[in-house]
Amino acid sequence: MRKKFQRTIEDFKCENCGAHVKGDGYTNHCPKCLWSKHVDINPGDRQNSCQGLMEPVEAYFKKSVWHLTHKCTVCGKKATIRTNENDDRKMIEKIIKENVL
Repeated sequence: MRKKFQRTIEDFKCENCGAHVKGDGYTNHCPKCLWSKHVDINPGDRQNSCQGLMEPVEAYFKKSVWHLTHKCTVCGKKATIRTNENDDRKMIEKIIKENVL
């Protein structure tokens, strides 16, 4: 049986804004622009062939934590993740405002 989560520690360059991101094994999005990349089937496995950029389309607060919903710009898949303390709060606020308008 396959493991549902694989911790993969890797640094990367954000393909949306160009920021260099230091990974900690749980990092799956850019803390500056909040974009991600569709690389996993199961978290951390890097087995998805899509490789599309994932736009942050929704932000909401649940159980004392901010969450982001990403939508793949290639295949349309949506995925929700928890934010990190180093994520740009102004970008989260911008996403919230865009959803309200």
